Amino acid sequence: MATTKRYDVKDLALSAEGVRRIAWADRQMPVLAAIRERFESEQPLAGHRIAACLHVTTETANLARTLKAGGADVVLCASNPLSTQDDVAAALVDEYDISVFAIKGEDNDTYYQHIEAAVDHKPQITMDDGADVIGVLHAHRREQLVDVIAGTEETTTGVIRLRALERDGALGFPIIAVNEAKTKHLFDNRYGTGQSTIDGIIRATNVLLAGSTFVVAGYGWCGRGVATRAKGLGAHVVVTEVDPLKALEATMDGFQVMTMERAAQVGDIFVTATGDKSVIARRHLEEMKDGAIVANTGHFNVEIDIPALRQLASETREARQFVEEFTLADGRRIYLLADGRLVNLSAAEGHPAQVMDMSFANQALSVEFAIDHAGELERKVYNVPEEIDREIARLKLATMGVEIDTLTEEQAKYLASWDEGT
Repeated sequence: MATTKRYDVKDLALSAEGVRRIAWADRQMPVLAAIRERFESEQPLAGHRIAACLHVTTETANLARTLKAGGADVVLCASNPLSTQDDVAAALVDEYDISVFAIKGEDNDTYYQHIEAAVDHKPQITMDDGADVIGVLHAHRREQLVDVIAGTEETTTGVIRLRALERDGALGFPIIAVNEAKTKHLFDNRYGTGQSTIDGIIRATNVLLAGSTFVVAGYGWCGRGVATRAKGLGAHVVVTEVDPLKALEATMDGFQVMTMERAAQVGDIFVTATGDKSVIARRHLEEMKDGAIVANTGHFNVEIDIPALRQLASETREARQFVEEFTLADGRRIYLLADGRLVNLSAAEGHPAQVMDMSFANQALSVEFAIDHAGELERKVYNVPEEIDREIARLKLATMGVEIDTLTEEQAKYLASWDEGT
């Protein structure tokens, strides 16, 4: 039996504030609003059950509204225990009649109970930010795999996991890698993560970035976004990398590149953005200076070796909200932000709505594409079709009042030819 009119949120009395904030974000998401208007008219998702495991924010609320407007029966759970905005969760249930299972700060058991509740919805479409619903289905709900038409995945970390499943021949249904859309990773990962990560660090600590040594682990799209914004605020930015091409690019972009062993000795603020585990390991923590601030903006809280930090500490205390102070045996103090979870969503509000407009437009249109092509897709990880990517870019430019040129017939013919040269 599908899950209907069920929820687990902190307090429905928070709904009114959530409605106000959802409306504020909606005004800055015109592409998604246009898709919602069309969906309401055409009902392309009618009769389909969707289980979405995403950060429960104002922007996600507008995606959920769009999916429902298209006729879908949506259940939403949190993709991170600290990223839920409780007023938004309440508003989705109370005002928009969408089932939500998410409470900010929920413990690990509750977190997974909420994911199980989403899976109880018997989804035909999954929508993930970190592959948690897909993971539960593949691990111990395999009998439900045959009912799933397709899924979408929003994160670099999730796509890595799903490509591994595909390589092993174990992927149970087709996946559309929303993260790989250019209108997602070139903008959301770079501009969204860049701004919101800095926002989270400043909200949590109120430290001055200017003049500090700011270490960014990883120079993918997220890492370069963080590095660029930190540099813009006057920090001396150091980048650590394992990929020689990315390290070279960071060097050419004007950043100092070194190993984490060296960076640990000089850094004031550290941010991990790699998607891998133990990027900041015990040996690095042992080298850090007194007062070092350590944060993560990757999806899971494994990039910093938190168990090792706890072992090294002789004393811990909450210095500020989302700031835990670890006093080491020699008296040095290290400050961990947001328990090593996504600092931009745990200590701040996540990405600005303007960039999530494009990311969630990709989600909505990818779900429509998956339903339209249900009989054709194999159990593989697919990129978002280029025509969807380009259409979202076109719509975004139009909402910003930006006009671009178009090729003349002569120019198009020239670009498609080989026999016309100098």
